[in-house]
Amino acid sequence: MSEHPRERIEYPGHTSDMSEKPRDEMNGYVGRGLLDGKRALITGGDSGIGRAVAVAFAKEGADVAIAYLEEDADAHHTAALVAHQGRKCHLMRGDLADPYHCNDAVGQTVDVLGGLNILVNNVAYQQPVDDFVELSDEQWRRTFAVNIDSYFHVSKAAVPHLRGGGSIINTASINGLRGNKSLIDYSATKGAVIALTYSLSQSLRERSIRVNCVAPGPVWTPLIPATLDKDKVESFGQQAPYGRAAQPDEIAPSYVFFASETMSSYYSGEVLAPIGGETLPG
Repeated sequence: MSEHPRERIEYPGHTSDMSEKPRDEMNGYVGRGLLDGKRALITGGDSGIGRAVAVAFAKEGADVAIAYLEEDADAHHTAALVAHQGRKCHLMRGDLADPYHCNDAVGQTVDVLGGLNILVNNVAYQQPVDDFVELSDEQWRRTFAVNIDSYFHVSKAAVPHLRGGGSIINTASINGLRGNKSLIDYSATKGAVIALTYSLSQSLRERSIRVNCVAPGPVWTPLIPATLDKDKVESFGQQAPYGRAAQPDEIAPSYVFFASETMSSYYSGEVLAPIGGETLPG
């Protein structure tokens, strides 16, 4: 248990407001040049899993572009962590529910970093409901626009730049594998992310673009205290066999694995599920 009580914070969630800060800076992680010379775009890269992935990629030798919604302090802190590794970090603020911004994020990445080799679709929105009939049309559309439509638009814009040996890594969730009664729209989008991964891996094979997916269990990020009620925040992750939520630092190496041709050249259409000791059929 943390020495700090977990408390709710205002959406969309700022790391600085969290009473219990996540481990998301990859302290102690030592790179070995797995991504030397690569250029990566990470959506939702300002905090949580996205931040940890950005720092891990930088430690492995990649320059990084980050697309994020509005939390400038988190984004600038992530950029400083990347710069500390001697790598470039380009920040792009905007709403990825807007297809124009999706296309612009790819264009900026290519212009500023000089190309694109790795795409991490990681941005996400969730808002629990107690009853299915309370789920509004507006929330349904917003969740799909952010969690799956953006993956389509960003990926489509990125493909022409991911020439030979490129990698797309999508973030799904345990909820996309088994559902969640209070995160119905979120779970539906995460199931769609998994199906998109399978389909794109087949479609892009002839272009030598590998497409894989990371589907984590509970992870302690700003999104959690910003969207769940107080009781769920306090007990978040305790249902996992490990008895706790993962830290972003524990999830980021999965993305390094899929990004690196050295590590995963024979992997495409795979779903890696770091879910804290739980086993799933199939």
